[in-house]
Amino acid sequence: MLPNLGYGEMILIGFLVLLLFGAKRLPEIGSSLGKSIKMFKKSIKDIQEDLPSADDLENDSPRPRPQNQSQSQQSNSYTQESPPQDSSPEHTKD
Repeated sequence: MLPNLGYGEMILIGFLVLLLFGAKRLPEIGSSLGKSIKMFKKSIKDIQEDLPSADDLENDSPRPRPQNQSQSQQSNSYTQESPPQDSSPEHTKD
């Protein structure tokens, strides 16, 4: 996970944690950290089980129906549109 972290650095980090939190509090911190990691992994597993997989989505999706030839001809037929009208008000001279 941390390739550049050697034994010396890990000992230094452990010493700093010991100074900051004290020897009495380290077991509590370790225990709560372990419990929170366990809960996090459990919640991720539950979410993955609840979400449908891609295979399930492919099997449940309705297949498109083939179009009849008359429907495809109607959709391809040309419809004549009316020419665009000018929406600006006309000015008249009095």
